[in-house]
Amino acid sequence: MPIDPPRPRPNSLLDLFVAFTVLALQGFGGVLAVVQRELVERKRWLTQEEFVEEWAVAQIMPGPNVVNLALMIGSRYYGLRGGMVALAGMLTLPLLLVLGLAMLHSHYADHPGVTGALRGMAAVSAGMIAATGLKLASALGRHPLPQWMNAVIALLCVVFVVVLHLPLAYTLLILGSIGVTLTYRKMKGRQP
Repeated sequence: MPIDPPRPRPNSLLDLFVAFTVLALQGFGGVLAVVQRELVERKRWLTQEEFVEEWAVAQIMPGPNVVNLALMIGSRYYGLRGGMVALAGMLTLPLLLVLGLAMLHSHYADHPGVTGALRGMAAVSAGMIAATGLKLASALGRHPLPQWMNAVIALLCVVFVVVLHLPLAYTLLILGSIGVTLTYRKMKGRQP
């Protein structure tokens, strides 16, 4: 049986810090697309399936999703120290940058160019999130539930949030419970 080569991983705590700092500095308007591309496609620290699973857990935990993800990935490789280092990388430079931009914005907020630029960035962010969602959907091909069930759950999620304006916590509780229950039953049926 051939042995798989060792998977890529951060070389050190400094590598982890730099990686998450670079991720955070690229993530204007939402960092999900950048994190997925960097951690799965470029660095290969996670597979697509691992990323989807980690992201799902990060979403149901309190706090910002990407911060939760940084903590989980850092701790995966270096324990508590790794989690803290990844968190510091995710927050330190962006915090300083945001504070500087906030001071500039308070001075120039009424300028029409600034208003137009912010509206344009919002459209780009929405497009990036939609594109990442479509890219992550490929991981559902190996999910135990049939594709039509996954599609129905995803569509219900959109209806709950966009049409019914249900809070994300209720949406996750309802649809997450349904998804977990259906997947558990399907996987239990496969066991000998």
